[in-house]
Amino acid sequence: MRIGVDLGGTKIEAIALDRGGAILARLRIPAPRGDYGATLDACVGLITACEAETGRQGSIGIGTPGAISPFTGRMRNANSVWLNDQALDRDLAERLGRPVRIANDADCFTLSEATDGAGRGANSVFGVIIGTGTGGGLVIGGRLLTGPNAIAGEWGHNPLPWPQPDERPGPPCYCGKCGCIETFVSGPGLAADHAAHTGRALSPPEIQAAAARGEPGAMQSLARHAERLARGLAGVINIIDPEVIVLGGGLSNLPHLYDDLPALIRSHLFCDGIATRILPPVHGDSSGVRGAAWLWG
Repeated sequence: MRIGVDLGGTKIEAIALDRGGAILARLRIPAPRGDYGATLDACVGLITACEAETGRQGSIGIGTPGAISPFTGRMRNANSVWLNDQALDRDLAERLGRPVRIANDADCFTLSEATDGAGRGANSVFGVIIGTGTGGGLVIGGRLLTGPNAIAGEWGHNPLPWPQPDERPGPPCYCGKCGCIETFVSGPGLAADHAAHTGRALSPPEIQAAAARGEPGAMQSLARHAERLARGLAGVINIIDPEVIVLGGGLSNLPHLYDDLPALIRSHLFCDGIATRILPPVHGDSSGVRGAAWLWG
């Protein structure tokens, strides 16, 4: 049995899968924000409850914001800031009395969709998160690629390719730079762009609804967003040429992206066509916790 835990900022979810990926148990609780010790207690409690419900002991995989630094062995880059600079994997392993594997939540999403989701059977899958932030992961031959710096797939913190004059230097990013892809194509990026062009502060779902009603400003905002997303993904394809790109996060629910992106991407590729498939996730917002369970293969 494999147990996965999705350590989110607002909720912590645990799932137990059998060898074929069938769900044996699934539990969710609110995340204890700002308290590292309580977070450890919550994770251990969910894992213990899954094992009690199934009557089995399982391997443990954890999906987190941020990642374990290969240089310090401690968490970094987590927007759940109480996790940063903590030895999360070692602390959980000590409490549970067995090894724990940890990966970034975008990596877990990608591993899930590559294993038994939209990218099943593909040799190379790039998973994209376009939600509150913009992250990604890469699975090659069924194996998650992390890289020596533990930043494989972090396409959102590269500059937006082929920037237009009004896109320079770009919005400031929390990473300390300006013009990162994330600042343009994330949910907050779309909302900020819409507000700048129309003077209306709307959420991405509200922008989508306005566009569906035929409001020109909303339609133009979605068009700018799709074109910028296409430029960002074209850079990914030009470098790693994946067979499948799976979109995740809240903005993956924008239906026009799957129709519009291939042609928009094609104009920026160093080739004469586009064979990469752009797909929605099979497991939706369950992919992260499923991917954490699959960390043990």
